[in-house]
Amino acid sequence: MKILLYSMNFSPEMAGIGKYSGEMADWLKKKGHDVRVIAAPPYFPQWKPFIGYNAWSYTATAWNGIPVWRAPTWIPAKPGGLTRILHLATFMFSSMPLLVLNLRWKPDVVMVVEPPLFCAPAVLAFSKLLRIKSWLHIQDYELDAAFELGLMRGNRSRRMAESAERWLLNKFSRVSTISSQMVERARDKGTANSRLVLFPNWVDVSSIYPLAGRNAYRDTLLIPQDAVVVLYSGSMGRKQGLDVLSAAARQLDTDRNIHFVFCGNGPTRDELANQCTDLPNVHFMDLQPIERLNELLGLADIHVLPQRADAADLVMPSKLTGMLASGRAVIVTAQPDTELGRVGKQCAHVVAPGDAPALAEAIAMLSMSRQQREMLGAAGRAYAENELNRNAILQKFEQEMLRCVAE
Repeated sequence: MKILLYSMNFSPEMAGIGKYSGEMADWLKKKGHDVRVIAAPPYFPQWKPFIGYNAWSYTATAWNGIPVWRAPTWIPAKPGGLTRILHLATFMFSSMPLLVLNLRWKPDVVMVVEPPLFCAPAVLAFSKLLRIKSWLHIQDYELDAAFELGLMRGNRSRRMAESAERWLLNKFSRVSTISSQMVERARDKGTANSRLVLFPNWVDVSSIYPLAGRNAYRDTLLIPQDAVVVLYSGSMGRKQGLDVLSAAARQLDTDRNIHFVFCGNGPTRDELANQCTDLPNVHFMDLQPIERLNELLGLADIHVLPQRADAADLVMPSKLTGMLASGRAVIVTAQPDTELGRVGKQCAHVVAPGDAPALAEAIAMLSMSRQQREMLGAAGRAYAENELNRNAILQKFEQEMLRCVAE
């Protein structure tokens, strides 16, 4: 197949959508498919262009043998409601000429990754003009999340946005998303079952696996080897609800055997750091190189995955896959009837979103029981091997895309 991937976020971004779009493109290329990519300059989660990239110019390069065209994109230092919309809109407009550039190549299918949904109309026009298949892959329901989190407001505005979204979803040859409840939400928006595909995020269980022995990060952070480390690693934005972490750390401040490590970047990092300035057992690190990801995840005795209640089932945290594969205990904050809550009941400890005392209690309980931590870690590892295996997921996706193109 000739596949044009239209993904604002792409490798070398190591977190979130960019990571998965890059791994998918690389896997398809190695399977013999002809893949091209349209993307923005890499910027996430730091919200500034990576070294060696220019946010204001068009570039054409190759990544792992895959042609990648990057469109100029305004990147706000502190993304909010309006600034985030402008950020997405600049990519939408600047990337349109790159679609035109690929008209003569005529792919078999064009796949756009949401967010941003803004790019969907141009993709549909492109596919209709060439009479090829169109595919929308939803990593986040950005419109629903924007209204639920208060980034956008107004009942009339929401009705108009939802009507436009419903119309767009019904025009694609396929609509995929990353969890069963997100698939159900697409169905509620009017997408026919015959066009819906479950395409979950994955983990390479051969590169993320349980580690034993001394961890170099403990030496770097001056954490005793026998201390219990509670790790959050990932982007730091509003939808994560990270203030519950600082509140839990404060409640456990008198237990000197528990150390918190918050690793990542994003618009709320400074706020989180300010909340923890007087807590000696809290450590901050920037996002680490991908080649050290397994070592970083192995630093944890307990992973924590907070999620705001009003973002439930609008997003499925991609960082969960690595946490489970690492074979360490995981605590998630989720309501039991959400997708994250259901997964958590199988292989993690679940507490209510925003409930800092309950989170602190769960951390304290697990810190005192190595056996319980090992049981949860083993359950998470088994779930990753059985349900999140990269090759199995991408093989199913490849077959579905081949069926789509053949129709």
